[in-house]
Amino acid sequence: MEKIKFKLNGKDEIFEGDLSSRLLDVLRDDFRLTGVKCGCKEGECGACAVLIDKKLVNSCMVAMGAIDGSEIISIEGFKETERFKVLDRAFAELSAVQCGFCTPGMVLAAEALLSENPHPTEEEVRIGISGNLCRCTGYNAIVNAILKASKEGNGLW
Repeated sequence: MEKIKFKLNGKDEIFEGDLSSRLLDVLRDDFRLTGVKCGCKEGECGACAVLIDKKLVNSCMVAMGAIDGSEIISIEGFKETERFKVLDRAFAELSAVQCGFCTPGMVLAAEALLSENPHPTEEEVRIGISGNLCRCTGYNAIVNAILKASKEGNGLW
């Protein structure tokens, strides 16, 4: 059994287990990071999204053997940042959250987008979150929240 070393939410971690285990399951079961949701297990819904080396990735599609040396940020780690506070406030003010199941993945998708493009257009936001499904809001409120965060967080991204 190999040891997988990685950084999780800023903390050095070691995984000793089945290297084919899904990152999603390890995050939820071993690290109790329940903000990472199990939606489809097929990489289609984005509910399990995390940032791996600053890139948005569906954790249900990643084997633990693939993350050696990587830095992983879940919503639990991201919520400690100023960027999260801006996104959180915008999502709340524009009622971009209904049931909340998609919200952690959607917020991380917004972070990934804004990190690469701090001032996206509406179309760019829609493309940026296109890998995240929401069954409640119809997306308009989410898109508007991300645009609002982009303006209010000017300089953070």
